[in-house]
Amino acid sequence: MTKSFLSKRCGEVILGSLLGDGSLKIHPGYKNARFSFRHSVKQREYFFWKLGQLKEISGEKCWWLQTKNELGGDKLRYQSLALESLTELYTLTRKRGKLRIRRKWLNMLTPLSLAVWWLDDGSLITNSRRGVLCTDSFSYEEQKLLVRYLNKAWNVKAAIGKIHRKWKGGENEYYRLWIRSSEELQKLLRIIMPHIKIASMLSKVLLMYKNVDLQQRWISEVRQATGFSQAVIEKYLVEKKSRWKNFRK
Repeated sequence: MTKSFLSKRCGEVILGSLLGDGSLKIHPGYKNARFSFRHSVKQREYFFWKLGQLKEISGEKCWWLQTKNELGGDKLRYQSLALESLTELYTLTRKRGKLRIRRKWLNMLTPLSLAVWWLDDGSLITNSRRGVLCTDSFSYEEQKLLVRYLNKAWNVKAAIGKIHRKWKGGENEYYRLWIRSSEELQKLLRIIMPHIKIASMLSKVLLMYKNVDLQQRWISEVRQATGFSQAVIEKYLVEKKSRWKNFRK
């Protein structure tokens, strides 16, 4: 992004979010692109943290509450100014108006970018010992590229798995990236944890163990990487375990 007027940090957040909930679009009647995203009101702390990283591309009225939308539930919506620097990113990441995964711009991702991607669309599953990235909107070939990228650039092994989901009266086939071992998941979380600055998002990196020693070891890692106190981390861990019925069995 040497020709861009965006700060490095702002560009990192945008590129990471493009793999998740973010979008760049040139609206009719405009020359330049805008960046937008939305999150559930339950993620308001994360929403406003992200907004805080984007001040240089934001106008005075850059966010609003959506009370009616096709996905259900109240949403917080952000939209940037239309800027030439965003059009540069639009051109880099899109082909014929559609987002296209290419190694050229994946190589620009940083640990902060990965953190935003995970916080946007990553989830811990299987008693929080496995992970999944909801990459439903990308083609199978693009997901193969993402798998190779994660392996080569970050030494994180992911696999492509097929899912079926009902949408608009029919059942459709999609693909997602799965991290199927605790070891690989820990690699990814160790990369992104220094960028977890919102306490309410700690659940996205809190692995759960029934073995007390293993659990305390992970709590210690999270504390050292994020800077949150052990009391805060344990608070969110207790809340998380209480929601996982299978974990209590």
